[in-house]
Parts: sequence; structure tokens; C-alpha cells
Amino acid sequence: MFVSFFPRPKLFFISAALWAALVTLLWYFGGQGLGAMFGMPPAPFDAPPIVGISVFWSGPFLWFYLYFAVSVALFYAFWSVFSPHRWQRWSILGSALILFITYFQVQVSVAINNWYGPFYDLIQNIISGKVKAEASAIYWEIGTFMGIAGVAVVISALTVFLVSHYVFRWRTAMNDFYVHNWQKLRHIEGAAQRVQEDSMRFSTIVEGLGGNLIDSIMTLIAFTPLLIRLSEHITELPIVGSVPDPLVLAAIAWSVFGTVLLAVVGVKLPGLQFRNQRVEAAYRKELVYGEDHVDRAQPMTLTQLFSNVRRNYFRMYFHYVYFNVFRYLYLQANNVFSIILIAPSLVAGTITLGLMTQISNAFTQVTSSFQYLVNSWPTIIELLSIYKRLRTFEAALEGEPLPGIDQRYVEGRVAATDHY
Repeated sequence: MFVSFFPRPKLFFISAALWAALVTLLWYFGGQGLGAMFGMPPAPFDAPPIVGISVFWSGPFLWFYLYFAVSVALFYAFWSVFSPHRWQRWSILGSALILFITYFQVQVSVAINNWYGPFYDLIQNIISGKVKAEASAIYWEIGTFMGIAGVAVVISALTVFLVSHYVFRWRTAMNDFYVHNWQKLRHIEGAAQRVQEDSMRFSTIVEGLGGNLIDSIMTLIAFTPLLIRLSEHITELPIVGSVPDPLVLAAIAWSVFGTVLLAVVGVKLPGLQFRNQRVEAAYRKELVYGEDHVDRAQPMTLTQLFSNVRRNYFRMYFHYVYFNVFRYLYLQANNVFSIILIAPSLVAGTITLGLMTQISNAFTQVTSSFQYLVNSWPTIIELLSIYKRLRTFEAALEGEPLPGIDQRYVEGRVAATDHY
């Protein structure tokens, strides 16, 4: 799954994590200020944010682009010498490019959030009669938003294009690896499906989950300082009262609660998904054998195999009922949770409409990042089941004993009494 695409996967991922942590620390403890040597100084912490599309080619942004490129080039050069790999351009440079695009998309979200404040304050002042303004003033602000949104649209389209190619390259690497070892793998139950379908689904899901995880981390890095700054306008929280950085603490507590809740109620789902793939594969394989052999796919055998499919699906349906009830209740409550938090400050008149919009959006961004497992849990369940199938598949290459359920399929037959 990984060795076909990444050079020495375990060491590679450890080194990538350590290198990322190192360059991140260097950035926040001195590297950010080095841009001043090249005419690209960082913006003062208390400086008002740049509102509009020009923020993306401002000095601090240009310096970060250069810093990121140099960091990636050094990491790529090391692995090119230390352990050259056929797919290193896609696995290293492709991953780095996806990482950068994810960062850029987060910055687009930050730019939009910075636009919310002055725009909605302008709307509030016009409605309350505090200022007199022409319609052109509103149109100008909307034009600013459309400039930022235009960048977002272009980047999103390019991201889809790049990720599609990235995933297919990963699938190609896995396919080549399995085909090269086909004689050792062909006797495993569902070998054809694992090479053709499971490899495709695995690479797609891993890329999606990995991209979402990176996006969540970068969103936290970008929006948490903003949420801390906005917390200055919140006088107290309901029930809790006055606490330091109330919005950040509330976001963490609410997200941890949701993650633990869904992990507990969904604990049975990965095993059921895995078994579902198993019984479907057994039924499909018997039908395929029946196309070429008259003694296969007999009615009694097919009836028994399909009863296994039916039994597992019905168990899944039951467990997904209560899981989805808790999941949807939590997500619906999440839509109004930030309003509940700022209600005392609204009543006290300490925040404006623009601030309320900024706080709600920033809070949603931070909680969504903390809720990575909540939002990704169904996909993680599917990935775990696919991983189990592919890991069993690869056990044959490493000379490891197959699980009992796979050993029963080595001859291509299923025990009629196997109810899983």
C-alpha cells in the first residue's frame, strides 16, 4: 500500500513529520522575521489585516512562499540521494504541492473572514442610520469579496485536477506492485477485487483523509490566534462565566465531547464494514465461478452465501441508526453553538454585527478542525475495512500466516455453514 509509492515508508513518514515540525518551529521562532532581510518583513501583530486580494502577494506571503519552496527542495534532495524511488516526484513533490494548496485555501478562508468585519459593520451602520452611504459603497465591498472568491475558485479547480492525478499515480504504483507479485497473491480470496477496486479506493480515501487532516491542522494554526483576538470582545460564557480565551476553550471542549461521543457509539461499525466486504466478495466469487463451472454456484450454496450478505447488512442498518441519530444531533447543535456562547455579549452590546459574523465563522472553522474525527468517522470506518483486506493480501508476500477466514477461501470455496 505504501512501499509501492513512498521510499522506505516508515522512515519517510517519520522524517517528514520531524522535518515539518522543525521548519514550522523555525518559522515561528525567527524564520518569519528573516523576510525583512529580503524586503519582505512580517506584518506587526496588532496591525489591521489587509482586506482584499492583494494580501496574497504582500511581503509576508511572498516570503512564506519562498521559505516553503526551499524547505521542500531540501527534503526532496535528501531523499533523492538517501533512497531514490521511482515515484518520488509524485510522492514527495506531489504531496508537498497538495500541502501548499491546502495552506493557501485556508488563507483564502482567513481573507474572507477578515472581509466579514468591515462589510457587515457597514451594513449595520447603514441600517441603523449612523452613516450615509451610496449603493456603490456596498458594490465596492462585494467586488472585494468576488476578487477573493475568484482566487478560491481557481485554486479549488486546480486542486481537483492535481489530486485526481496524484491519486491515480498512487493507484498505478500499487497496481504495478501487486501485478508484479500476482503469482503469490492470486490464490487469495477476492484477489482480483483487491488489486482493481480496493487499491483504487484505498489511495483515494487515504489522500482525502490526509488532505482533510492537513487542512484541519492548518486551519487551527491560522484561525486559533484570530479566535484568541476575537475573544477580547466576549465578556463571559453562559453557565461558566468569565474565563481566559473563552472561545478557544469552548471550541476545544465542544469538539472533544463530539469526538468521544461518536467514537463510543460507532465502535462496532469498522468490523461490520470489513465483514460486509468479505461476504459480498464470497458471494460474487461463487457467481463468477458459476459462469465457467457447472458444478459451482448451485442454488443452495448461493442461498446460503446471500443469507450471509443479508444478515450483515441488516446488522449494519441497525447500528447505523443510533450512530446517525447521535451524529446528526451533534452536527445540528454545532450550527447554533457559537450563537449560544456569544448571546451574553450580544445582550451587553459589546460586539457589532461584523464582529458577530467574524466570531461565528472563526469559531466554526476552529471547531470543524477539532471535529476532524467527527466529520470523517464514516470514511475512516470504510478505510479501516479496506486496510484490513489489503493488509491480509500483503501478508502472503511476507510469508505471514493468513487469518482463518482467508484460509477457508484458498481453494475458492466457502464453507456452507460459515455465518461469519
